[in-house]
Amino acid sequence: MARGRFITFEGIDGAGKTTHLAWFRDQLAEKVAPTGRTVVMTREPGGTPLGESIRDLVLHQPMDLETEALLMFAARREHLAKVIEPALARGDWVLSDRFSDATFAYQGGGRGLPRDKLETLERWVQGGFQPDLTVLFDLPPDTASERRGAAREPDRFESESDAFFKRTRTEYLRRAEEAPYRFAIVDSSQGIDAIRAKLEQVIATL
Repeated sequence: MARGRFITFEGIDGAGKTTHLAWFRDQLAEKVAPTGRTVVMTREPGGTPLGESIRDLVLHQPMDLETEALLMFAARREHLAKVIEPALARGDWVLSDRFSDATFAYQGGGRGLPRDKLETLERWVQGGFQPDLTVLFDLPPDTASERRGAAREPDRFESESDAFFKRTRTEYLRRAEEAPYRFAIVDSSQGIDAIRAKLEQVIATL
């Protein structure tokens, strides 16, 4: 069977991507089922037992910025080796809640880690591997902040300032402009029906 495809959902906290993730997986699974493929849904940081342990650390424990970035890429290497690469080799499709764009946006744009350091880690961990498609849920930080305020107890990232999320959003949009062939931008200030209509268009292109 031919190699599967890798799709990622990205966006600042509160942009609403998680609201649509399971729905998108179900819609995609219907489309690929006749070909004998399945859709594997996963997340970053996480996706493996080791990755989930690292997730708990980076979301809740204070640490040096470079330590944080190194842990993100360590979790990603494990994720690639144990989940993503084997699934794609089987011909399955992989849908991930975040991938390396998030590291550039959060640790790079938000926290200010120099891009060249992240690019070095990306080449080491991923080689030239990138998602086939990245769906970026775009939302102004002030609106995202209101949404986060109505959610659960915030973690280290969700507790950050609007200025942090403005920088994070700017880096996401820079990444999208740099690689328009793999990004689909969704205006997540719209209602659920409008967003899902856009996502249906995205699925149709796949």
